[in-house]
Amino acid sequence: MVFKVLVVDDSTFYRRRVREILDGDRELEVVGEARNGRDALDKAEALKPDVITMDVEMPVMDGISAVKAIMDKRPTPILMFSSLTHHGAQATLDALEAGALDFLPKKFEDIAQDRKDASRLLCTKVRLIARRGLGLKRPSFRSVETRKLPDNAPKQAFFKTSGLLSGHKDAAKQPTVSSVRATGKQYKCLAIGASTGGPVALQKVLSPLPGDFPYPILLVQHMPGTFTTAFAQRLDSNCKIRVKEAEQGDILKPGHAYLAPGGKQMLIESIGSNKRISIVDASQADKVNYKPSVDLTFSSLARAYGGDVLGVILTGMGADGREGCRLLKDKGATIWAQDQDSCVVYGMPQAVAAANISSKNINIDDMSSCVQTEMR
Repeated sequence: MVFKVLVVDDSTFYRRRVREILDGDRELEVVGEARNGRDALDKAEALKPDVITMDVEMPVMDGISAVKAIMDKRPTPILMFSSLTHHGAQATLDALEAGALDFLPKKFEDIAQDRKDASRLLCTKVRLIARRGLGLKRPSFRSVETRKLPDNAPKQAFFKTSGLLSGHKDAAKQPTVSSVRATGKQYKCLAIGASTGGPVALQKVLSPLPGDFPYPILLVQHMPGTFTTAFAQRLDSNCKIRVKEAEQGDILKPGHAYLAPGGKQMLIESIGSNKRISIVDASQADKVNYKPSVDLTFSSLARAYGGDVLGVILTGMGADGREGCRLLKDKGATIWAQDQDSCVVYGMPQAVAAANISSKNINIDDMSSCVQTEMR
């Protein structure tokens, strides 16, 4: 199957560059270009693309407004291009809230040092989010607790995966549970790893948690360094628990969530009776593809907490987290995975499910209540 792509950017040069890369992939075909958000809205209706790449800052209508309009009129998977600045981070989070599925830095040299690697990643991301079906309203940062809308409310898109993925393309679909019975196991920490689709999924899990949640929470979301500060601030403003970007020397406290900083690795170490965060440069850590890495953080948790951890793997591309979860499970920890139907990309959760590491597969709408029941 060949997926039709609409490229939206006010720069003729950039549109041409993206078109050349995408047209070089046999599964992708650029069927049109748009020079601003208004043009994108018209061409999305006329060309009916399977996926759209969208710039944030454009004249006439900006990318965020265009995403909202497209989601209201003709919901389509959208990949945002954004600058690696604080303003760019805020705008990208706004776009994800509006309904975009994923993002990439606009400067290809910020994606990868090698141009071929950057082009390959762009094509992979576009193919992944193109494999979407239309479903229910996509949850946003401000409306994550809304389960049903009035009949006259505007509907946005929540895209269900068609099942790709990550070396487990033919794996059988795992059964989903909507509730759990508390096992009575004792815990000391909740740890969550996520990638593509993670910002909205994390908000879904964290926002219902009470402010007096009795355990510290470790969060690893694949994001650039300039994005994690803004993301932690946004989570903190929308949650009852406290959320911060993790810093060197932070002592883990109940009711606090610590987000691994982008471009670095977050490790947990024991200091007497306390657990402390150590932030190391990626070059100092083991050679891994992700910065931050779920595997590295979860592996350090296995050393610090043993089996007293509930580990949760949410939507994301690849298999990061599988080996860290394996180490945790070997220590007696409990591992859960987000189910296939509610993932933006069923890669990371499928990796732990296919390896028989996760014990339950849970829809993202039910994950927070299940966590609270199990860790009560």
